[in-house]
Amino acid sequence: MARAKRVCFLYIAQHHQVWHSLSVAVAMAKLWPHIEVEIAATTPELLDYVSSLLSELGGADIKLVLLPPAWLRRLGGGGPPKAPMLIANAWRLAKYDAVITPERTTALLRRLGVRHPLLVYTQHGAGDREGPFEPRLKLFDLVMAAGPKQRDRMLREGWVTPASCAMVGYPKFDLVDALPPRVAPRFDEQRPIVLYNPHFHPELSSWSRWGREVLDAFAQDDRYNLIFAPHIRLFETASSDERAGFKAYAEHPHIHIDLGGPAAADMTYTKLADLYLGDVSSQVYEFLRTPKPCLFLNASGADWRGDPSYHHWLYGPVLDAADHLGEAIDMAFATHDDYRQAQIQGIAETFDVQNTPASERAARAIIEKLERAT
Repeated sequence: MARAKRVCFLYIAQHHQVWHSLSVAVAMAKLWPHIEVEIAATTPELLDYVSSLLSELGGADIKLVLLPPAWLRRLGGGGPPKAPMLIANAWRLAKYDAVITPERTTALLRRLGVRHPLLVYTQHGAGDREGPFEPRLKLFDLVMAAGPKQRDRMLREGWVTPASCAMVGYPKFDLVDALPPRVAPRFDEQRPIVLYNPHFHPELSSWSRWGREVLDAFAQDDRYNLIFAPHIRLFETASSDERAGFKAYAEHPHIHIDLGGPAAADMTYTKLADLYLGDVSSQVYEFLRTPKPCLFLNASGADWRGDPSYHHWLYGPVLDAADHLGEAIDMAFATHDDYRQAQIQGIAETFDVQNTPASERAARAIIEKLERAT
């Protein structure tokens, strides 16, 4: 009798990445019980976070594993460094039949000589930024795509082949839809809610150049409620003094500050907000699951027209300066109908929606790849 296949869903980065593959692990454990599903993480906090989500989902036959060594967890402000943790655990991970990950650093296992397990990359977003389209994708046996836009670009640029790419939809939506509603911020006055969501990339983000100017504009203008929830990596290693610098903004009853909490990853804010204000984060696509107004900040002076990495800037006005922000927001609300069709088309290109849930489609793609590798 053939032994059961063992697969590992690996989390070595920030908690927001859990949302891009956990529903796949649950679907696999429930629909393919002959597969032994394990989840491995590099910190107790991350494993507790996974455990709490599994409990909310009603549980699943999944083993949770804390990866050693403990001393590596004391290095780095944002969790243990990924490459050393992979080096330290290469022999453990080599024993699985598949290692499934939402981040690309795990491709290092191939450089370390780990050959047996299939390497599966689920992605952790469906944005347009060119950074994720890169050579490490070639080291994975299977790369997921949320929709035709992502799949076609990876194929066109040669990062995947038809055999190594599976278009499965967006498993994060399955997890968000399956969980109870999260507690959303409450404002004293009912006003339109703006989500300011700058990216962490220093050369592309609006934060370093215009961020304080944006927050000051909202502090001085209470016609809108503001949620400031940047990409969680932006302030991941910020000191307590740096974080304390936002206290004055948070004291305004119409401003909510979240520098990296759970709600910054679970779509609480993208579902709640009425307008998206940002730059290059893929979260704009989660926001546009329901078409709504957008306003983009070109703080880097990018020559963006016709560049696929800025395709989402077709979904709303683009500002080349941060002054008169209130007027620009007014205009973005007033002219949303001019961008609605582009948003609808963009969402259709980004997320392949079918009757079968994305998490089940992704799990099936992994199972089929495992069976072909036997």
